[in-house]
This record gives sequence, structure tokens and C-alpha cells, in this order.
Amino acid sequence: MKRIALLVFLGGCTFLGGAAGTLLPPLLSPPAQAQPQASSPLPPAASDVLKLGDRFEAVARKVSPTVVSIEATKPPAPAPPGATAKPKPVEESGSGLLVRPEGSHGVMVLTDNHVVTGAAPGQITISLADGRLLKPAAVLADPESDVAVLRLEGGDTLPTAVLGDSDGTRVGQWVLAFGSPFGLNQTVTHGIISARERGQVSLGSTIRIKDFLQTDAAINPGSSGGPLVNLDGEVVGINTAIASHSGSNSGVAFSIPINLVKRVMRQLVEKGSVSRGYLGMQLANTFEAADALKLGLDRVQGALVETVYPETPAAGAGLKANDVVLQVDGVAIRNENHLINLITSLPPGQKVQLQIWRDRKAAALEAVVGDWAKDQARFKVTR
Repeated sequence: MKRIALLVFLGGCTFLGGAAGTLLPPLLSPPAQAQPQASSPLPPAASDVLKLGDRFEAVARKVSPTVVSIEATKPPAPAPPGATAKPKPVEESGSGLLVRPEGSHGVMVLTDNHVVTGAAPGQITISLADGRLLKPAAVLADPESDVAVLRLEGGDTLPTAVLGDSDGTRVGQWVLAFGSPFGLNQTVTHGIISARERGQVSLGSTIRIKDFLQTDAAINPGSSGGPLVNLDGEVVGINTAIASHSGSNSGVAFSIPINLVKRVMRQLVEKGSVSRGYLGMQLANTFEAADALKLGLDRVQGALVETVYPETPAAGAGLKANDVVLQVDGVAIRNENHLINLITSLPPGQKVQLQIWRDRKAAALEAVVGDWAKDQARFKVTR
């Protein structure tokens, strides 16, 4: 399983200093006298193209009023040993979205945690589409999923976005990306869903929950926290990173699925933190075809266990190193990130049935999901 290493967060822009497809001409050109003159009228545009353009415009008109830009001033990084210059505060910029969380009467701003992490509410400025400036009353954040919610006071009349169903997204589906790349507020680009359930990306030590939508919509630094929207005007993802050698758009961008965002946001708003389950084992970052064949599997599937930590739910269930977790409660496990995301979404104390691969044959185990919030301090690297 190959990993994408060149990931760039989409915030942090203080002005860092697609092409439309055309039909190919016929292989044989018509006689010279038949060539159209410069004054000849253009042929009528294809009606489907006009309809698609109208749809893009309608979605942009609906969603743009709910998109905001965010400026955050963060404490300076510690000075290196021997440095004489005083470290300066870090200026971070990104994007966000006005939402009304389920069960809440107030309007809040949804964004990426890395846009605002470390910044006090008074050091964060939210710029609305109509030019008004707001300060959040509080910051609620979940570093493990890179989701943050900014509480607002007195924003009940602000327009809010419609959050869709990311489980219904399809590869090849048109999407629009909104944000503030390079400080250019209210920018809209278009593309398609290039892939789903991308988890083989490296985004820093704090981000553990990875299950991204991939898109080729043009997204650049400053777009972090902006929405990815389908042609019904529903938000299906929150833009968070790009794969790039240069730090700018390369047609490979990643968005947090909105269904994951909604689960995290609901707990942040209701409890101020996110409850997650865990089993207590280290999973292999890569599980290649050669590894699967060596273990007697006929395909790459499941999650390979590298280490089982003592006195954890995984140890209590009898899991061992070199086991491959194939299923959880009948759900086939695709890879290690799928297993992590599935277990973390379960409530602590829930019993789960595991199907594993051990000694070249399948076996069944039962585990009780642990409470990650209580036990995480025990582990340096866990899944």
C-alpha cells in the first residue's frame, strides 16, 4: 500500500509569492476555401454545456454567502537554541463555513483545526461574504480529525449551508470547491470526485482519523476549511490538504467527508470533546501483496497487526502480532485506516465480533471497545 508523502495543509497563506477541454479537429482539413473567416458567426453552444454552466452559477450563488475567510494569529514557535532574534507570532489564514449544527439554535463556523489551533478566540478574525468582521466566542476543536467549530454570538440571522450526505458521493461526480486561496476571498473552482476513502496520506502526528474524498478541483493554500459542494448545493466535504511538490494545486486535493465532520461537530457542540473507541494495537502502515501472500491470503485485505499492547481490549480479546483483522461485526475491513475509523466511531463498552486471519486460516474473537479519551495517555502510537 503506497503512501502519499507530499501533503500540504491549505492554510497559512499570506500571499505566497483547469483548462477547459476542446474537441480535436478532424485528421483531414477541409479545402482552404471552406475555412471559416474571422467574421463568421460562432456555432451555437451545446445546450448541455450551457445547462451545466447555469447549474454551477446557481450553486455558487446559493453557497457563497455562507463561506467565510479566517485569519488567526498564533503564538510564536519556540526559538532554536542560541537564537538572538525574538520569535514572531504566526499568521495563519484559511476558510470556513457558516453552519447551524443539528440540535443547536445558534450559527457557528466550521473549519479545519489546523487553521486555528493555538490561537485564542480574540486572535481569530472571521470575514463574512458581505464584508462584516466577527470574533468567535469560543473555539471547539478535535485535532484527531482536524475539525474545529467556532462559536458565534448574535449570528442567528446569518445564512447557513446545507450539509449533505458524503456516503452518497460517487467517483466522477461534479463538485465545486469554495475558499480563499492566496487570500483571494470567495473563490470558486470546479472538478470531480476523483476517489473516495483515501487514507494513505501523512498529515502530521495529531491527525489519526483519515478517510478523505479526493478531488481534482483547483485548491490552493488558504482554502483549508472551505466546503466541497455537489451540484445540489449540498456540502459533501471540508477541504484540508493537497498533494504537491510545489505547495500549489496539482489536481490532487483531499477533503474530510461531511458525514465524519457532522459526527465530530455534534459531539464538540454537545460535550466539548469527542468520545472514541479503541482496541489498543499498532497496525502496519503498509500491507503489500507480498505480505498477504506470505500469510496465505489470496488478496490484499484487512489490517495487519504489528503490536498488541498489554492490558488493552485487543490483548483481552486474544489478538496477536501478525494477525490480520478481516471483519468487524460482519463488515469487511479494507485497510488499516478503515479499521481505525470504524472502531473509533463505536462507543466505549460495545462488544464487537472480529474475524481474523491467523496461521493461514480464519478465526473468530470477541473484543470490548475501550475508551480512548481515558486511556490514550498510556500509548505513544496506537490504533
